[in-house]
Amino acid sequence: MVTFSLKDKIALITGASRGIGEDIALTLAAQGAHCILVSRKIDELERVVKIIADQGGSAEAIACNMGELAQIESLMEQVKDKHGRLDVLVNNAAANPYFGEMINAEEWAWDKTHQVNLKGPFFMTKLGAKLMLEKGGSIINVSSVNGIRPAPLQGIYSITKAALISMTKAFAKELAAKNIRVNALLPGMTDTKFSSVIKENKDVEKAVVALIPLGRIAAPSEMSGAVLYLASDASSYTTGSCITVDGGMLA
Repeated sequence: MVTFSLKDKIALITGASRGIGEDIALTLAAQGAHCILVSRKIDELERVVKIIADQGGSAEAIACNMGELAQIESLMEQVKDKHGRLDVLVNNAAANPYFGEMINAEEWAWDKTHQVNLKGPFFMTKLGAKLMLEKGGSIINVSSVNGIRPAPLQGIYSITKAALISMTKAFAKELAAKNIRVNALLPGMTDTKFSSVIKENKDVEKAVVALIPLGRIAAPSEMSGAVLYLASDASSYTTGSCITVDGGMLA
């Protein structure tokens, strides 16, 4: 029988202090996973930990900057020492520090975006997979529809999300023999801090919504169902796939 239960699973979610990451954490915890919540600021994570605890779930918070390899290594050592394994890894943390034309972009924008959006998930996957070798596991990379169709004034961000899709497929092939599945979620326009620049300009927001057949921007919680599927045994034969949740935008 198909099951979405994550009972007794250890799940790590990066960028879990708000938005899509927070909702993913709430969803996985509700299905029985012990969730390790990761972000740069511990105070914001503790708020989510409390929500999960109040709902009867189990979670802990660890601060980590996804752009710093030393912090990533320390994070994974803490997980290994405390839990001895990892069952689910959700690489959700991302940065989009530059909104403008690529021909005017400076080096810092390129470096910052790539450090968080690509370097971080790469080393998280590398180290996380080693904690999954004994029992297998599931790795989910949160990419974007921008990785398929670059968005105006978000060129650098779109480039990193396209690379994340390629990285997902490369790791999926390499890790399949080790019973580790690697897939990607491609959210469309979602009501998060990332989209605030677009939502602040009503003309731009109207133009974006016009491209979405469902006629609206998604709520962060609408991304969690696809992640739950990929995290659970319901997707036991799914690897190297990209699930697009975009209201039909790429149709």
